[in-house]
Amino acid sequence: GLEKLDFAASQVSTMKQEIIDLQPELIKSSKETEELQVLVEADALKAKAKQELVAEDEATANKAAEVAGAIKADCEADLAEALPALEAAIEALDTLKPSDISQVKALKNPPAIIKLVMEAVCIMKSIKPERKPDPSGSGKMVEDYWGPSQKLLGDLGFLNSLKSYDKDNIDANVIKKIRDKYKTNPDFDPEKVKSASKACEGLCTWVLAMEVYERVIKVVKPKQAKLAEAEAELAVQMEKLTAKQAELKEVEDALKVLNDQLDEVVTKKKKLEDNLDLCEKKLKRAEQLIGGLGGEKSRWTDICGDLKELYSQTTGNVLIASGIVAYFGPFTVQYRADILRRWCEKCQVEDIRVSGEVSLNTVLGNPIEIRSWMLAGLPADGFSIDNAIISSKSRRWPLMIDPQGQANKWIKNMENQNNLVVVKLNNANFVRSLENAVQFGTPLLLE
Repeated sequence: GLEKLDFAASQVSTMKQEIIDLQPELIKSSKETEELQVLVEADALKAKAKQELVAEDEATANKAAEVAGAIKADCEADLAEALPALEAAIEALDTLKPSDISQVKALKNPPAIIKLVMEAVCIMKSIKPERKPDPSGSGKMVEDYWGPSQKLLGDLGFLNSLKSYDKDNIDANVIKKIRDKYKTNPDFDPEKVKSASKACEGLCTWVLAMEVYERVIKVVKPKQAKLAEAEAELAVQMEKLTAKQAELKEVEDALKVLNDQLDEVVTKKKKLEDNLDLCEKKLKRAEQLIGGLGGEKSRWTDICGDLKELYSQTTGNVLIASGIVAYFGPFTVQYRADILRRWCEKCQVEDIRVSGEVSLNTVLGNPIEIRSWMLAGLPADGFSIDNAIISSKSRRWPLMIDPQGQANKWIKNMENQNNLVVVKLNNANFVRSLENAVQFGTPLLLE
């Protein structure tokens, strides 16, 4: 207990010094935290402003993307009408063989439907007709496309010229003639032409496809121009947005670094506050412990001194107690006191430390055991208690001179629960009882 009190007292000064050392660090940490919080708040405002600008640019870019997407979808929807017809025409041309073209070319007097198709092809190719007298005999000159058609069909690159036809720049007069004279003609139908000539079926399909494409592309071209403008505007907006997003990322990265530093400083500050709080609590508890046990400290100090003194006297006390057990049994109270006094004087002469008042009870007595003896009938005087201790500590069986029967009563009460055997010398079974007591370790009282 004294060691704990001394330790607590030493810790009080240590903890006071720790508190003094921690306070400047806590003040410094608090100042750093406040400064970082100001920086974080400022950068957070910058980041928020940048985010708003980026959000505006994103909205503008999204709007431009929506416009471009809508125009593109519109163009694709219009082209969806023309492109399948164009692909079908090219596919029809691919199925034609040179023999099919030669067969048409070899006709001297072709059917009117074949002439009709070839007229349309010549018009698309901007080939002028020949002027011939009217076969009906009207005397007028009429336009005849069959001669130019035969020359056109004789061209080896005829089909390739149709496939590579400049469909995006068809002359307005050409397409007007096609629409006025041929598109509206019920005979100008691939299904009807098919019965007259397979080659002319493909050529009819091609002419109609060119008409559809020209009609659609006239509508689509302005939309494509708008689409190009919208995509250019979108590219500009996206470039601005990318630049501002990069700026925003720089600000956010810097803000993240500051937040990390702030978290580190706040953690350090929290740790300092916890340490300071713990030191203050420990200091308070130590002071309470010292204050509460202040009176005990003086008492424990006195007891400790007494114990140290008693420890130094233990050897002499045990020496005298051993002599009492060995020799004091038959002597009276007065004689015992005289012998004890002379033994103490002899120990002092021999420089053997003993207590001022040595007694057998204080050296070898057990208060609990003595109390149980008294409950069994032992008289409470010191002489009887010393005799009982001598009897319990002796290596030999005691012979008790007991004119009043007090020792006899005490022994019987104390050993009754241990199966005490009581005998006399004139008992017939004296020897047998003695043998059994020795053999089984039971107490025996010889009266």
